[in-house]
Amino acid sequence: MAELGTILQGKVTGIMSFGAFVSMENGESGLVHISEISNSYISDINQLLQIGDIVKVKVLSIDEKGKLSLSIKQADPNSTASSNNGGYKGKNNKKPKEALDPLEEMLKKFKQVSEEKIHDLKRKEGK
Repeated sequence: MAELGTILQGKVTGIMSFGAFVSMENGESGLVHISEISNSYISDINQLLQIGDIVKVKVLSIDEKGKLSLSIKQADPNSTASSNNGGYKGKNNKKPKEALDPLEEMLKKFKQVSEEKIHDLKRKEGK
């Protein structure tokens, strides 16, 4: 049976908008709340985790029914789990798409439009 603070390896078996269900090698399973997946804001959990991904988790709590509350970001604070990629190996070891926050997305679009306009102006000046 898992103990508080234990770091375990498990497989993502289900994904909901609020978190991911993980089954451990010892047969136990638990929930990683969306707030315990990454230190960064997550708008869509599916951008970081997929069913079948292998993850490292830390046992945060065990309720009276034996349900485990887990954390990916606390399992290895120095790993990419606490940054943006969810800290898992994933199927075929591929990295998930990283979510941009709304400001980054807006700045990216602004930069692209600006570069296109500058390019058009330079092209027109050259004629």
